[in-house]
Amino acid sequence: MVEATVTREAPASRPRFATTAVGIVVALQVAVLTALSGRYGFHRDELYFIAAGDRPAWGYVDQPPITPLLAKISTTIFGETPMGLRVIATLIGAAMVVVVALVARELGSGKAGQVVAAAACALSSFVLVVSHILATTTLDMLLWALVGLFALKLFRTGDGRWWLAIGATVGVGMANKWLILLLVLALGIALLITGPRTVLGTWWLAAGIGVALVVTAPILFWQAAHDWPLLTVAGGISEDDGGENRVLFVPMQLVYVSPVLVPVWVAGIVRLWRDPEVRWARSLALSYPILCVVMLVLGGKPYYAVPLLVLLTAAGAEPMLRWVDTRARRSLATVLAVLGVAMNAVVGLPVLPVSALGPAMAMNAEQGEQVGWRELTRTVAGVWERIPAGDRATAVILTSNYGQAGAIEEYRGDFGLPQPHSGHMSYADWGPPADDMTGPIVLVGEIDLATTGDLFDGCERVTEHDNGMDVENEEQGTNVALCTGPARPWSRIWPEIRHFY
Repeated sequence: MVEATVTREAPASRPRFATTAVGIVVALQVAVLTALSGRYGFHRDELYFIAAGDRPAWGYVDQPPITPLLAKISTTIFGETPMGLRVIATLIGAAMVVVVALVARELGSGKAGQVVAAAACALSSFVLVVSHILATTTLDMLLWALVGLFALKLFRTGDGRWWLAIGATVGVGMANKWLILLLVLALGIALLITGPRTVLGTWWLAAGIGVALVVTAPILFWQAAHDWPLLTVAGGISEDDGGENRVLFVPMQLVYVSPVLVPVWVAGIVRLWRDPEVRWARSLALSYPILCVVMLVLGGKPYYAVPLLVLLTAAGAEPMLRWVDTRARRSLATVLAVLGVAMNAVVGLPVLPVSALGPAMAMNAEQGEQVGWRELTRTVAGVWERIPAGDRATAVILTSNYGQAGAIEEYRGDFGLPQPHSGHMSYADWGPPADDMTGPIVLVGEIDLATTGDLFDGCERVTEHDNGMDVENEEQGTNVALCTGPARPWSRIWPEIRHFY
């Protein structure tokens, strides 16, 4: 295959950045996200991040440290509420829009193309979802976009110093979520196939790798010291969900950005591949199918590849503008855009009454995971109150997953509950109950009473949680049981309770 030619252009050769117009898009995005950030409640992962942020470390069994750190910073400054926590997510979403507009500019788009790219990014369902809640994917999305932007600058100018920016961004990405290595792999393979391979022949590449390793070193040392638990978790996800992920992968690529925007990112791929003016950027186009193949082999979740689709949508802004050159096409594009925005808002944002969430949850189950956590804590409190007051000092609340534990930890002060325990993910590292905690046990979650005899004595299912809102989320119908006490010391039970999935 013929290698793309590297053109060394002066910075002034790029169009001016549409600061005012893109700023208006960002301002509207921030206003909408802020207005809706307090609806519903915390997501189960957000509760976990708050708990992890209160226990700072260089790593956790299922994630590096940055997202819990961001949760701690945001709640400390803005308050430990859904709105306070999500300020940081909103800001990251705004930064994502700016970076995507810069990608469009890097590919030669003027004001109109930059605004189209910015608006498409801000309104895509994937960006709406991960900018509304704080997740590891929230920052990961932005870091992938930054790697894409810096890579385009490297490919266009041939200036090896951009390897330093790429290396630093990858290092920060490794401190947040290791998926960024798959982006590096896909871009690297695409670069070797289509070029410009000349950017590889510089010592700046080694310097960039060095920067990434320096930034990542504390996280790698922590993981190595704890037997690489992050790889164990990743392997479990692939084993448990790999088949379903492979089946859904291709269909979900058509949905996650927006069905309306599929022609735009397809046009972006075609443009990067065929247009001589952006031939130097062909590696970005090829990296997406390479990444998809890697994800299918590994059984990765379908949304892992979506940040690249957002960048390809930016590449398709110019072809889309050329297509809407008649009144009829402009009218059609307007109607489709309105329908797309409405659908994405319903799927990605808490605009519906809680009682009407069912259809939206079919497309985005994360909507339902923001509902009912205080109510779950109230259900647990009702069982806790069955324990005689004199026995509560040595009693324990044990949950089956980190969402339940995070919710009880967050709201326990309102119900007079003790610190919960769980064997799930990093909660297991935060310790079993002391061995002298020999009192009753409130068991929350997936409980098979027939198999608990060697762990706990006298277990009886007491109630089934009902969130009272008819939302069929993961915790609706959760069982809560009461046991008379542990069958053995907690220190001996704990290794059998620990689980990663």
